Amino acid sequence: QVQLVESGGGLVQAGGSLRLSCAASGSMFSINTMGWYRQAPGKQREMVATITRGGWPNYADSVKGRFTISRDNAKNTVYLQMNNLKPEDTAVYYCYAQVAPMGPYWGQGTQVTVSS
Repeated sequence: QVQLVESGGGLVQAGGSLRLSCAASGSMFSINTMGWYRQAPGKQREMVATITRGGWPNYADSVKGRFTISRDNAKNTVYLQMNNLKPEDTAVYYCYAQVAPMGPYWGQGTQVTVSS
């Protein structure tokens, strides 16, 4: 049993910044890839950013150059620094973690709203 708890969502004006955090807790052997997905109203859930255990990041084209993903393996925590936010970034953001040997886990989600 693994729990992922997100924090840091909220309201921000266009051009502003937010920092999301996700801490994993519970029974786990090893956390491999972690990341962030988002889902806007009426839209499909999409990958925002992922990061391997060794720290190699991947980003969606829509956020590349604006968002930065990082992780602290000692704290079992992944972060998403979001700069120059746009209204189209408005969505529920979900934390994701691949946990060996159990499998993938998802957080409950945190709302990010960007006003124009």
